[in-house]
Formats: sequence, structure tokens, C-alpha cells
Amino acid sequence: MVRTLMTSAATALCLGSAVFAGSNMPSPDDAAQFDILPGWRTPSGTHMTALRVRLAPGWKTYWRAPGEAGIPPRFDWTGSDNIKAVAFHWPTPQVYRQNGMRTVGYQNELVLPIELTPKRKGLPIELRAAVEIGVCQDVCLPVSIRISADLGAATRPDARIKAAIAAGPSTAHSAGLKQVTCGVEPIADGLRLTADIEMPRLGRDEVAIFELSDQLIWISEADAQRTGPTLTATTEMVPPTNRPFLLDRSDVRITVLAAGQAVDIWGCSAG
Repeated sequence: MVRTLMTSAATALCLGSAVFAGSNMPSPDDAAQFDILPGWRTPSGTHMTALRVRLAPGWKTYWRAPGEAGIPPRFDWTGSDNIKAVAFHWPTPQVYRQNGMRTVGYQNELVLPIELTPKRKGLPIELRAAVEIGVCQDVCLPVSIRISADLGAATRPDARIKAAIAAGPSTAHSAGLKQVTCGVEPIADGLRLTADIEMPRLGRDEVAIFELSDQLIWISEADAQRTGPTLTATTEMVPPTNRPFLLDRSDVRITVLAAGQAVDIWGCSAG
């Protein structure tokens, strides 16, 4: 049984558009509707469910790394029962530019598959989560929702969730990645990282997005240029200490996006 979702929101600035007191602000319910697709138990014993976000015309929501102007989604699973681990299967996002800033996300609808590993296999999962997610048009609404569902042992797969999983990025191997090396140099408040990614071109206007497991480290929008078989992308990383730090190259995650396609690359060797 999927229970109702409770929403609340605060207003913010988005993409350079100012919001003034007393202006007519859209309601979160008008911008987006949220629900849980109950999903099914997989042969391995995990439970595949999904958060569905249905967006009003002209509205967008964000990918896990939303860009400097976006709002990163956050999930708190406190209160859930029989959950050992959670894995997200993000569909390939789109890249948007407005007022000189880049954001990464989805329009119309997002079905976000969520794979839950139970502590006790075969028993129901009580899903109780607090979610913070941004929706954006001319203004951004950081929306706080609580999702609640009792997930039994249903075995019939949901075609909507399967389609969202199939829409995820290609692996580095399947995309024909030859190698990726990362050169690192200190800067006054952190590091500059340059990745040379040898792989076939995805399409015009390739974008490279860098991530680290430590989300407190600020990562700039990368500058990416292709020369023949190699895409070279440079970014800067600034930790809370505002000083150079020791980078574990195996922790670097790079997503290359272009033409509605994506390649997910984990780790790089010394350049």
C-alpha cells in the first residue's frame, strides 16, 4: 500500500530570476506531483521500487549532480524498517543552459528507480523517507516531501521502472573507453584536475561532470574540449578547509553527456 505524500516548499532564486515578496508564487502541487511505484522483488532478493515525479509543463527537476545553479536531491531513510542498503539507478539526464549557467536534470517526468536491499530477505519493507528535491521554471522551489510505502514480495516487474533503468548511462566498457588518466595540481584553495578520456565521441557539445563521494567538496563546472579520440576535461575541487588535499583517483566519478546519451566512468589512473 502506498500512502499519501505530504509536501511543503520554500522559495529560492533560480537561473538569475529574482523573486519579490508579494509576487504570485506557484504552488508546489501545481509544479510537481510525487508518488511511489511499488515495484517488485528481484531474483537476488532486493526490492526495485521508484520515486515518480510528474512535472507541470515548463518545469524541470534535477539529477544527482545538478550543476552550480541546481538543487541537489537529498534522501533520509530514518524511520524505515528492513532496509540494509539503498542504490539509485538514475536515468540519463539532459543538460540545460539559461543565463550562462548549466543545470542537469529532467522535464515532464522523472521515474527514479531505487533498489532496496532488505536486512531480512523475504519479509516486507517499510519505506519511510524524507526527500528534499528541487523543481524549477523561472523560479526554483526546494520541495520537502515525506514518502511512505509498505513494500511486499510482489514479483511482477513494472514496465515503467524497467524503462527508466534501461535509460541509464552506458558503462565505460560498452561505450568503448580505452583509458582515462587524471592529472592533479594544487591551487590556492584546493585542486585542479584534468582528465584525458580516450573514448569514441558521443555527439556534439560533449559535457563532462565530475563527482566525489565526499559531497562537501565543491566541484566547478568542467571545461571540456575534444581533440580526435580524446576528450579533455578540467575542473577545480575545493574542500571546506579551502586548501589542497590528497585525492584518491579511484574515487573520481566522471559522467560524459551528449546527444541524449551518457557514459558512467569510475576512477582514473595517474596522468
